[in-house]
Amino acid sequence: MTVPRTICLGFLAVITVGTILLMLPFSTSDGAWNDPIVALFTSTSAVCVTGLSVVDPGTYFSFWGQLFIVLLAQIGGLGYMTTTTFLILLIGRRFDLRQKVAIQQALDRPGMSGSTQVIRSIMATTLIFEITGIFLLLPAFVPDHGWSKGLWLAIFHSVNAWNNAGFSLFKDSLIGYQSSFLVVFTITGLIIFGGIGYQVILEIYIWLRDRLLKKSETLVFSLDFKVATSTTLILIFLGMFAFFCIEIRNPETFGQLSLIDQLLVAWFQSITPRTAGFNTIDIGKMTSAGLFITIAFMFIGASPGGTGGGMKTTTLRVLTSCTKSILQGKEEVLLYERKIAISLILKAVGVLVGSVATVIFSTIIISLTDPKFDFIQILFEVVSAFATVGLSTGITGSVSIPAKLILIITMYIGRVGVLLLMAAVLGDPRPSRIHYPEENLLVG
Repeated sequence: MTVPRTICLGFLAVITVGTILLMLPFSTSDGAWNDPIVALFTSTSAVCVTGLSVVDPGTYFSFWGQLFIVLLAQIGGLGYMTTTTFLILLIGRRFDLRQKVAIQQALDRPGMSGSTQVIRSIMATTLIFEITGIFLLLPAFVPDHGWSKGLWLAIFHSVNAWNNAGFSLFKDSLIGYQSSFLVVFTITGLIIFGGIGYQVILEIYIWLRDRLLKKSETLVFSLDFKVATSTTLILIFLGMFAFFCIEIRNPETFGQLSLIDQLLVAWFQSITPRTAGFNTIDIGKMTSAGLFITIAFMFIGASPGGTGGGMKTTTLRVLTSCTKSILQGKEEVLLYERKIAISLILKAVGVLVGSVATVIFSTIIISLTDPKFDFIQILFEVVSAFATVGLSTGITGSVSIPAKLILIITMYIGRVGVLLLMAAVLGDPRPSRIHYPEENLLVG
């Protein structure tokens, strides 16, 4: 039982428990036993923090069913190993070297020291942001729905936004609040900080603390921080500009809105594909260009160490830096005056190839099982599932059972990671003393 196998089987165990809970009669609004496929799809979507749903969670599930979805999304966002380790700390037990190694691999940390402090800081950060989101959303939801329902709506959407899950209790997601500055900036703020990674948030906190205390020593930001923050900002404003220019003439999305609302919707639409799943416009009515740009943003995804999925921003920067180095005739890859190790370049290439292969395979299978849907709709659905986004053109509930099963598998692969899943299947690599001669090969 290797560490990758422990993590992959742990996610499967949580999905199984969630499926059983969502099948129980008290989880549905009509009090009947739930359809096993619906329960499995919803549980997988919640644990994999995707947000795709074959039913309307706000009307199909009872309060208990909705509560189970929130808890599953919380476990999925934190990660199986983080949640397990936190429970071990709560009961006062010490965790061994094996669990430290698992935490290191699950969080993609460079070392194993300070694992206990890392878990505690992650839990504290999660609670602070989610509680802040709840209080900010209360003034928007309570006047429209009353205190009890408004409080539950604030809790549900804050937890889902922070964990980049994308489940909403409103039938039209957040379209009804597309003009609300409070809702738009609260939800997008939670999405950004939830997806940018705990290490980045920790460095921001340390930098602010040192500035307020006026310490003479200044924090040197890590390469992770520089790459994650700069890439995130570039993608946000680039996407905002692209969506505004493309959809402004579309009367079904941006065309009928005022300039302020158009900018708000463009801002939201630029952030939500990275990988939240909420929407303030009807995704199914976007132009083909708008859908394709959304697919690209979904595939890139969030940053490592966060609650989002996708190929990750750091993978994108490593690959683009490789391309830049080749065009400049250099033999090393540099980022912010730091040399990138060959092992990281190989890992980035592996992530890209594995991600593309998964999307292509799933798209082909669903195209064969459900030929009635347009290709771009199927591709959009598959990328949304793999990148754990949750956006949909509206076909999720209409696809066949085999297509639903393919989407379930795709969501699972996207959450645990292609490389981690392959490591779980193949086992730990065996060391070899054999070295082969180098030879040139025509490429490109």
